[in-house]
Amino acid sequence: MWYELGLTIFGQKIAYTELVGQVLALAVVFLAQRRSLLTWPVQLLSVALLFTVYVSAHLGGLATRQVVVGLIAVYGWYAWVRRRDPVFGVVVRAGSWLERGVVAGVFVAGTVAFALVLDWFDASWAPWPDAAIFVGTVLAFALQGLGLVEFWLVWLVVDAVGVPLQIQSGLYFSALVYLVFAGLVIHGYIDWNRTARRLTQAAKSPL
Repeated sequence: MWYELGLTIFGQKIAYTELVGQVLALAVVFLAQRRSLLTWPVQLLSVALLFTVYVSAHLGGLATRQVVVGLIAVYGWYAWVRRRDPVFGVVVRAGSWLERGVVAGVFVAGTVAFALVLDWFDASWAPWPDAAIFVGTVLAFALQGLGLVEFWLVWLVVDAVGVPLQIQSGLYFSALVYLVFAGLVIHGYIDWNRTARRLTQAAKSPL
């Protein structure tokens, strides 16, 4: 099939769809850090390619997340267009402790529920990490669309689960990309935190 075409690096086969899809996924992190509207159309192209990769790897959770992330990307694109500040760009803020607690609860409950679904339908050979990555990804993009700084922290959890799963699935390039993601995520978190503080200080300053 066309989506299985690729190249061999150090004895490992890498499909072009995996290569291009993951490079675009890296570009998404780079663009999100800069709060660029290009974040979302690039994300849509990435998920379209990676959907075929994870279907062929029998990782139903990761395949399903591409569909959901695509829908979230459409919303995020719309939300960022409507919520731009002339000085700071996309308006971002730190979440409250209540919001953080809700995110953690949704992450845990969602992972358990979706892992049971994947296992029931035999849709994944590794339902628990597969489900955690799916739920974490959906949460991260939803929080990103809302402009909450904590979405970067959710991405770190996704990376921690994703690297060993990609290696065990034979998707070595994807595992490498996840490691690069971690560095970009840390940098993005610092940058968004700095911006959120500036926005908070600007809102409190007298006219």
